[in-house]
Amino acid sequence: MTTKIQEPLAAYRFIVEIEDGGSAVQAAFTAFSGIRARTETVTARTGAEPRGVLRHIPALTTYENASLTKGVIGGGVLLDWLKRVAPGNSAAASGKNMFRKVNIYALDYAGTRAIRWTLYDALPVSYELAEMDALQNAVLSEKVEFAYHGYSREVLKG
Repeated sequence: MTTKIQEPLAAYRFIVEIEDGGSAVQAAFTAFSGIRARTETVTARTGAEPRGVLRHIPALTTYENASLTKGVIGGGVLLDWLKRVAPGNSAAASGKNMFRKVNIYALDYAGTRAIRWTLYDALPVSYELAEMDALQNAVLSEKVEFAYHGYSREVLKG
């Protein structure tokens, strides 16, 4: 019997797809973080528990915001999406295509998609432009945070 040795995936090799009504837009980002789910529980003793042990019963699940950071390269789908969600100077949010699916793919060393995390009903809730400083030698970047309402993780290549 042979054992297949797998190397851990590199944290710096990933791509992001944002689904928009059937089509998907790929974007290059320098950082991604924030998949974190937490389920609160209620403790209670069941009537059938003779030992007097409290049980944990799931109550509410919350998800932290996920964030994506990228170099500033101009306009694009991400900024248009953010503008549709946020109210403008004279109008409320349009509501059209506000919630989308965001797929994050970890790539193996050959550049093949190995694992996919999908954020369901993602909604951009924050935009931040990095500090511009004439004394620094850094790429200008922008950060977008997403609220989401569930996620999945799928191994695409094993």
